[in-house]
Amino acid sequence: MMENLPQPPVDRLSQALAVVRQDVKSMHAYAVQDATGMVKLDAMENPYVLSAQLQAALGQRLGQVAVNRYPGMRIDDLKQALSTYVDMPSGMGLMLGNGSDELISLLAMACLGQQASIVSPEPGFVMYALSAKLQGLRYVGVPLTANFELNVPAMLEAMRIHTPAIVYLANPNNPTANAWRVDDLMAVIDAAPGLVVVDEAYQPFANSTWLDHMRAQPQRFAHVLLMRTLSKFGLAGVRLGYMLGQSGLVAQLDKLRPPYNVSALNAECALFALEHEAVFAEQAAAIRAQRERMLVQLGSLPGLQVFPSQANMILVRVADAAKTFAALKAAGVLVKNVSTMHTLLHNCLRLTVGTPAENDQLLEALTLDALKAAV
Repeated sequence: MMENLPQPPVDRLSQALAVVRQDVKSMHAYAVQDATGMVKLDAMENPYVLSAQLQAALGQRLGQVAVNRYPGMRIDDLKQALSTYVDMPSGMGLMLGNGSDELISLLAMACLGQQASIVSPEPGFVMYALSAKLQGLRYVGVPLTANFELNVPAMLEAMRIHTPAIVYLANPNNPTANAWRVDDLMAVIDAAPGLVVVDEAYQPFANSTWLDHMRAQPQRFAHVLLMRTLSKFGLAGVRLGYMLGQSGLVAQLDKLRPPYNVSALNAECALFALEHEAVFAEQAAAIRAQRERMLVQLGSLPGLQVFPSQANMILVRVADAAKTFAALKAAGVLVKNVSTMHTLLHNCLRLTVGTPAENDQLLEALTLDALKAAV
């Protein structure tokens, strides 16, 4: 019989951490600001809630969902409802994602090996770069102009050098909130050597959509995917994104989608919202009206540089972003300090357009004596 020999101590945590990629260890997790007790104007959410009547109807409907079963044919019902909602042209397909973030990750996964690259204007949505990094792809950020327009010559040169598998064009852009000139978008899209993803997350607040061009010239834009989300529609808590494109292309990408990636509850909630789209259209109209009001009133405040917006957010430049952010927070208003995201965003804050009352509180806070020295 063998003796029970003493075992050397094992640091099990270090053993587990040793298998985690070093680049992952060096990353920072996405941080969500604590908005408890604050006027929440930091995340581009729809500030309006459903009426009590619609809340009760939705609750009753969700209570009848067979949550003991995997999502079934209701997913197909949702795809059909979204196709009808956007008036999807014939010959196109639609793919669902657990938010746009999942679709972005799946697109990076679909690229041709680790030599592939992704090109996108910057500053832009952080998930484009993150998804590339997590898949081991090269990410090339092309700075916008000083007034946040597309730098077309720089984009064309980046595509010539790197031959990207994917070019992302968020229109309107986040965090700058502006929509880009059609001619500039055309020039980049026509020159792209691979896929182009036009990200229209903020389309409910914009005055145009690239889908019109795809409908008018399907062959010219057969390499273009149009990505949207229901988050800005008014369902940020539901986590549902969708992507449109030529059916043959979408069918290939859909192979990467995990089975049951959209829950039965999320699908039913989205179907309910689409059945009441008029309610959400009214909310979007109210937000657009408040955006125009805020652009005027913010522009009248001394020390603020206000940039154009076609989204539900407004980018402003102040004298000291950190001090202004802290002063607003002390006044009970939470916004997003984007000043360290990119050198072009120096001293910039991103303000979500809220309800009239919330916007009044923001304007009042910006005129407080405590802020005058910071702005």
